[in-house]
Amino acid sequence: MKYKNIITITLLFFSLLSCSQDENYIGGSISGGESEITSVFPAPPAQWMGANDPYYSAGFTGDIMPFFENGKFHIYFLHDAQNKPAGKGFHDIHEFLSTDLAHFTYEGQTIPYGENTDPDFAVGTGSVVKVGNLYYFYYTGHNDLPAFLQANARESVLCATSPDLKNWTKIPSFKITAPAGYYNYDFRDPHVFYNEELKKYSMIVSTQTEPGRKAVLLHFTSADPALGIWEVQNPIYTTTPQENYLMMECADIFKMGNYWYLIFSENWSANKGTHYKMASSINGPWTTPQNDRIDGEYFYAGKTASDGNKRYVFGWNARKTPENDLGNKDWAGNMVIHELIQNTDGTLGMQSPKAVVDLFSKKSSSAEVDATLGSVTTNNGNYTLSGTAEKAMVTFKAIGKKAKIKAEITLANNSGTAGIVFHTNDSGSYYKIAFDIAKGKVIGYNSASQETTGIPFQFQANVKYNIEIIAEGSVVVIYINGKTALTNRIYGRDKNKWGLIAEGQNTVISNLQLTQPE
Repeated sequence: MKYKNIITITLLFFSLLSCSQDENYIGGSISGGESEITSVFPAPPAQWMGANDPYYSAGFTGDIMPFFENGKFHIYFLHDAQNKPAGKGFHDIHEFLSTDLAHFTYEGQTIPYGENTDPDFAVGTGSVVKVGNLYYFYYTGHNDLPAFLQANARESVLCATSPDLKNWTKIPSFKITAPAGYYNYDFRDPHVFYNEELKKYSMIVSTQTEPGRKAVLLHFTSADPALGIWEVQNPIYTTTPQENYLMMECADIFKMGNYWYLIFSENWSANKGTHYKMASSINGPWTTPQNDRIDGEYFYAGKTASDGNKRYVFGWNARKTPENDLGNKDWAGNMVIHELIQNTDGTLGMQSPKAVVDLFSKKSSSAEVDATLGSVTTNNGNYTLSGTAEKAMVTFKAIGKKAKIKAEITLANNSGTAGIVFHTNDSGSYYKIAFDIAKGKVIGYNSASQETTGIPFQFQANVKYNIEIIAEGSVVVIYINGKTALTNRIYGRDKNKWGLIAEGQNTVISNLQLTQPE
């Protein structure tokens, strides 16, 4: 009885703690298991792991492994706990479940990490494939403890099976390590699918050549995964000297219309983020579009799933450490989902899922002007900012946790920038999303005017562009013309003023609309 009381008090304490930190964390219960998530960009809820593993853990969404079946998106992800107990493993696999990608339930842990002597002391990214009536979850085992490394590879491909996508059983006898010529220290992120051209199952694994250390997506095939035999083939793709990627992580491959697409993420070049390549055949040759990124560097590890009609890419918006505007980008955060659009030339565009747009169309309100600076004209939702001589800015009062901002923007000059500012305060600092016509980019700048993220976009003078922003907590995603997305992490966004800005540029922002969910 006393033990139960202690548990109750402890849960209450952490519940209050979680509420006090809702700037950094949204949603969830502390009981674990099926709980509704009220976030559009969810992080896993705080949970009590249970009597056999009694520690409290709130966490973040890491690499996502989506699987669609029977009207449901099973969204598996690496759970990054805020409080990792000493001596324990990390990055166990948990699950969100959704039917529309705007509402989620948290289904709890699905695949736990192992002991310190196991190859999956830490768990890495993988994928799910159905073979007959059985589901196979191929995932990464990671263990870099010195004692383990004396006789084992740091990373390997492991497998668990399930009859129902709920109850997973690890297969201790299954393990793939890097074959000769490849680097067993970096050998991860298996992506498995049925290859119609080969009439076999294909597995793509991210690794490097050894020697040489060139990033490759190595290809394995199996006639029947139930036999546990996978044969190594030539790489699907090898980084070029021009790219010189260190690793190509979390690969995905799919066909959309007449094109095949190869997606991977890398975090070491000058253009960090999720990249893609195109081909008319699964065997290549793979070409690189002019803008080969799905989003900026604050959207990472994008992998896709299709409901048979539309295809979506699932990634995570990085948090910062410390969690403030000037913090450094850190691993894991909130899940962000884009719907993929195929342009007429085969290149990919991004837009917000329809269910998310509909969610933010229930309750309209006017943007309430707080102040203006410089030459600004306002007229019933239309704003003219003349910023060539000096900065022009209009600020609005805070709009709370969840909001959609929609507008049309026209740039008049071939130099200077215009855009949107968030987390503005009385000292005059702000996070700025700038439309830079000369650089041909959309750029996110923190309050110290440091570029934190960006994505190419070729603006033209005197052309009207449709802007849509979905904001929830500190996650802010901007879409342009339903084709380009840029995900930002902006702490304090919901509690502070926001606004429009023009610097060295004359700009018209028209039909500004603010909507919120009911």
